[in-house]
Amino acid sequence: MDHHHDHAGTCCGGHEAEKAVPDGATAIDPVCGMTVKLNAGKPSLTYRGEAYHFCNPKCHDRFEADPYFFLSGNSKRKKKAEPKNALYTCPMDPEIVQEGPGTCPICGMALEPMSGVSDEPNHELIDFTRRLWVSAGAAIPLMILTMGPMAGLPVREWIGERIALYLEFLLATPVVLWAAAPFFQRGWTSLQTRNFNMWTLIMLGVAAAYAYSVVATFLPGLFPESMRTGGHVPVYFEASVVIIALVFVGQVLELRARERTGDAIRALLDLAPKTARRITPDGDEYDAPLENMIEGDRMRVRPGESVPVDAVVLEGRSSVDESMLTGEPLPVEKSQGDTVTGGTLNGNGTLVIEAVKVGEDTMLARIVEMVASAQRSRAPIQGLADRVASYFVPAVVAVAVMAFIAWMVWGPDPAFVFAIVSAVSVLIIACPCALGLATPMSVMTATGRGAQAGVLVREAGALERMAKVDTLVVDKTGTLTEGRPELADVIALGRRSGDTVLGLAAALEKGSEHPLAGAIVAGAEARGVKTGSASGFESVTGKGVKGRVGGKAVALGNGAMMQAEGIDTSAAEERADALRGEGKTVMFVAVDGKLAGMVAVADPVKQSTAGAIEALHGEGLRIIMATGDNGRTANAVATQLGIDEVRAGVLPEDKKALVDELHAQGRSVAMAGDGINDAPALAAADVGIAMGTGADVAMESAGITLLKGDLQGIVKARRLARATLANIRQNLFWAFAYNAVGVPVAAGILYPLTGTLLSPMIAAAAMSLSSVSVISNALRLRSLKL
Repeated sequence: MDHHHDHAGTCCGGHEAEKAVPDGATAIDPVCGMTVKLNAGKPSLTYRGEAYHFCNPKCHDRFEADPYFFLSGNSKRKKKAEPKNALYTCPMDPEIVQEGPGTCPICGMALEPMSGVSDEPNHELIDFTRRLWVSAGAAIPLMILTMGPMAGLPVREWIGERIALYLEFLLATPVVLWAAAPFFQRGWTSLQTRNFNMWTLIMLGVAAAYAYSVVATFLPGLFPESMRTGGHVPVYFEASVVIIALVFVGQVLELRARERTGDAIRALLDLAPKTARRITPDGDEYDAPLENMIEGDRMRVRPGESVPVDAVVLEGRSSVDESMLTGEPLPVEKSQGDTVTGGTLNGNGTLVIEAVKVGEDTMLARIVEMVASAQRSRAPIQGLADRVASYFVPAVVAVAVMAFIAWMVWGPDPAFVFAIVSAVSVLIIACPCALGLATPMSVMTATGRGAQAGVLVREAGALERMAKVDTLVVDKTGTLTEGRPELADVIALGRRSGDTVLGLAAALEKGSEHPLAGAIVAGAEARGVKTGSASGFESVTGKGVKGRVGGKAVALGNGAMMQAEGIDTSAAEERADALRGEGKTVMFVAVDGKLAGMVAVADPVKQSTAGAIEALHGEGLRIIMATGDNGRTANAVATQLGIDEVRAGVLPEDKKALVDELHAQGRSVAMAGDGINDAPALAAADVGIAMGTGADVAMESAGITLLKGDLQGIVKARRLARATLANIRQNLFWAFAYNAVGVPVAAGILYPLTGTLLSPMIAAAAMSLSSVSVISNALRLRSLKL
């Protein structure tokens, strides 16, 4: 029976009683311990006939939600969590840790919360999106102004060249001075800290193009006659704006993808209920906030509710779905003395439990922490371009400076102008547009191609790592197998037929909620076997079921059940072991005290698994099966499929430990799984691969999700990853090949031979061409055969 504590009364309800209170009287706030002046309009509440007074409405509300917590002294006994300031770190440079958001002083990337989740909105994403719209809004009219004449749209003739130049200046200035400000800030930091990166190049390229264009617009007289067309010097406002807009596109896409990495932890945190049904020593029951529970508290878990904390069962009996921990689909029977884990799902019975571990000590909190730390330890694929850029940037700047000096010393008149033009041309032609696009374009195209083939890539780095993987760890249930038990064998012993044995077993199992029971009932229906109805049904936890069917006493269960019923199974043990050796779960059927037969239930291997394992071996992968299942069943499945190594009876932290052990051996590891139990290992592996048919959390903490949920998808993911990495290498090669040829030409190496100096206009065109070639090459991935 439910008792509800009778906390009637609110702040208003308490004011009536206060009128008789003498002036200057005080009371102690039961929540915070402060002294409260009565008659001062402070909130009060009557609980069990006694008035309590509070210093503010917050204390009043906390007391009202859980009076026992404060009156029993538990609030003083509860361990105080250390106050945590939100710490942020860089995904590429994990040694950088600071309080609050910001950018990394080494690579310029946005810092991420170390916990993996932040309640704050992503201010940088909001800001960059706004700046992207402004840049794009200016880039379109600029392109029409500059490219229109080439497309037969004589815009400049209509408005006049001088007005066109001023218009370009007006459109480009807010983009360069306001929108690109974060780029200049990061570029400046990279110069101060000598960590040269993409931002250094972007800052120099954009600044050079813009500054040169401003001078060319307002002081065209400084430039030689040979450089003017119709009295005007060519300008590159559109180059600077288009570069900024393209960089923002890449940044916004990257920030969006990175923001989703916290979804895994949010999904895990959502497993724990927000309240727990407290049972006080007086027998009262009410829903109290979960954070008020301490070790030793008693709680009731009703059917269909999540278990609030790690606890031991005091009374009641139920089956609990622990697939979030074990990945095994079969619920586990729980009764007095058994332990239950916070976040698991209670089935059809009611349990009274006593808290053993609460807060940060629970298994769920530990899994969340494991996933968060594994996520932090990843480096994105862009690091490759940045590493190259760190050498490339100083080299380009040095070439620009040397070109400037060379022209000043040896150049013809006007030497200064030639020197400026060649230095600017070097910086513009070497602008890292192609370098910045090389990776994201390949990744974007590859992820689109992957999605068509049912391979969802969660973050770019996963593709780079997937191409290098040499070891694959797979979970058994739901990954190699269907994850749904099915009736496999019916064996009659004695004079009854197999159909009769199955009919009796199914009649009895109709009353049971167990998945194995479901498999037997469904198997009988599929075989068209008639089933009667059972009376006197009784479930024996951990052993089986019994009852009467058609006047006969029928018992169904494991060896322990038969022993308890005094039934001899020795004649059937050899046959039962053979079935277990095939990876099946065996149950004995007894009628009127004599063994009548056996039914075996199996979780069938997916049809595509064997072919996929062969293909993965062909891709050079070693395959290890890690499962919570028993060794006999696991080895049977592994032998059937030709798997290289088996680890059976494995717990969630063991799977992560296995990944760490393989890392210590110098292996590059991919982990495939579908249960919440796999989340820490998925996050710790070089690449986590989630089966789309499994738990949301597995998908959230994995780098790659397979929609079909079979191993054939891993073969596709591997091929996609290798093709993508090859494509990125080609892109980087082209990006640098252009620079290797373009930079010396821009510096004026051909001038002594041909008398031509590359104008910044051609430099900008060459730079654009390098970007186009990179994009075209990346788009080839769209037609990749998987």
